[in-house]
Amino acid sequence: MALFDFPLPELRTYHSAHPEPPGFDEFWSGTLAAARRAALPPKLHEVSTPLKGVTTYDVTFTGYAGQPIRAWLNRPAAATGPLPVVVEFIGYGGGRGLPVDWLLWASAGYAHLVMDTRGQGGNWRGGDTPDPDEYGAGPASPGFMTRGVTAPETYYYRRLITDAVRAVETATELPGVDVSRLVVTGKSQGGALALAAAGLAPDLVAAVAAGVPFLCDIRRAVTITDSDPFHEVVRFLRANPQAAERTLDTLDHVDSVNFARRITAPAILSTALMDGVCPPSGVFAAYNAIQGPKQIEVYEWDGHEGGRGHFDVAALEFVDDRLD
Repeated sequence: MALFDFPLPELRTYHSAHPEPPGFDEFWSGTLAAARRAALPPKLHEVSTPLKGVTTYDVTFTGYAGQPIRAWLNRPAAATGPLPVVVEFIGYGGGRGLPVDWLLWASAGYAHLVMDTRGQGGNWRGGDTPDPDEYGAGPASPGFMTRGVTAPETYYYRRLITDAVRAVETATELPGVDVSRLVVTGKSQGGALALAAAGLAPDLVAAVAAGVPFLCDIRRAVTITDSDPFHEVVRFLRANPQAAERTLDTLDHVDSVNFARRITAPAILSTALMDGVCPPSGVFAAYNAIQGPKQIEVYEWDGHEGGRGHFDVAALEFVDDRLD
């Protein structure tokens, strides 16, 4: 995709024009309190893999409404003593896959908890966590963006964001981790979940690394890109125009910009100026809302690949510097 958003100098000062919805904090505090009341201790068991340098555990913890969520925990095999821990969230359509898919952070000396994504894993990496909630029923455009979207209480991303916060809380309960050095990370949808978790659990998160984050400045994004997943919303509203006001209000409750306003931990983000999936104006809106120390990597010639390994290196260096 060619350049389509604001010029870079304007992006650097861009702020979302849309205020957060009334009762935003109460909505999320009530949702998370209910999940915590239903929580059970996590279950871990070691699994055998061909990896000699990494020890892997299959983890099950409780997310939204006490529902079971799967995860992988990778640790450097030779590690002794408490390790900093990275909680990673996955991009749209993917699941946790196999332990061998997740070697970067463990190779860098971190304990690494990778949360499976409820109901996803059918597009590019398999998943193991169902989305059993009855609110998945009802009219929706194919994909996940419009499942239960006519009310915040029934929306798919309410459940997924709750899972993400519970993953962070679960990471503090794992053996052999240093809870004072907890990092959240992910790309695209995973980046959005990292921002949400950092905003909703600010006392637990020591650093954030969010690559080309999704769900940023949603009201603008759905009007400037024809790419999915945002275009799922357009197709849904084309078929259900009477639901527009309720749909946009629901989306406001999961907008990454609103979570970013609550982030005080050091954060590194990336954006790509030719990214039609997660428009750069939305990423800058989230970045500019973050309250703590921050850094953004801009890839002028990239699309949604958003820097690829270049951002991985930048994120590792940023996190190492902040935790040390």
